Amino acid sequence: MFVDSHAHIDGPEFDADRADVLQRAREANVHAILNVGTGDPHSGALERAVVLASQSEDVYAAVGTHPHDARLYNQQAEEKIRELVENSRVIAWGEIGLDFHYDNSPRDVQVEVFRRQLRAARELNVPVIVHTREAEAETSDALRAEWFGSGLPGVMHCFSGSQWLAAEAIALGMLISFSGILTFKKADDLRAIARQVPLDQLLIETDCPYLTPVPYRGKRNEPAYVVEVARCLAELRGISLNEIGNITTANFARVFGLPLPPG
Repeated sequence: MFVDSHAHIDGPEFDADRADVLQRAREANVHAILNVGTGDPHSGALERAVVLASQSEDVYAAVGTHPHDARLYNQQAEEKIRELVENSRVIAWGEIGLDFHYDNSPRDVQVEVFRRQLRAARELNVPVIVHTREAEAETSDALRAEWFGSGLPGVMHCFSGSQWLAAEAIALGMLISFSGILTFKKADDLRAIARQVPLDQLLIETDCPYLTPVPYRGKRNEPAYVVEVARCLAELRGISLNEIGNITTANFARVFGLPLPPG
């Protein structure tokens, strides 16, 4: 069985066929999906993610302010996220972090908001989901200052960073989640990292509707395709597809304090 540990299926890309998408996931033995709410924290986007999770027993939610939207984060946004995290279907604060590639929010604001959300999640005793792009040292600095030593788990989602960042994440006790990027032709360096991550710190995800894995490139991504990420990872680790599915599912359940999905 499999888990898609990071998806965005509450958005308009899935409005026409969301029920079918969920059914295809079940048919592919994807027994749980973590739907991550993103967008302007004042727009209702985060609430939308929670509503979807409340309507489907195999969908959970995470809520937080993405680094792209850090400029919109304020006390009102934090209070809203704190309230949403109290919902039993919300299992993580995220995705949060730093994105110095697009710089949709000023870098100093991103750092401040990332650290602030880490502190809030730590106070509420909930795991975090971290997005980082072209900001490895700053991400590590924030995690070491605000998260390390908390005893709480975290996930470095859609990992595409360096060997150094992978080692940092492992040392900090975080899980590393691989997406469809792992299947891309030019991702040799990433595959080399995936061979080395301890099995108990591995997760798989789609980050759908983005980053569609081989052999579905050119199509909209969806949770059922997480099996292709698992297939690639299994080949890299020299174990069976079923084994990598069961390992990553058990890791997901452990990190987020959930029962193993029936399978």
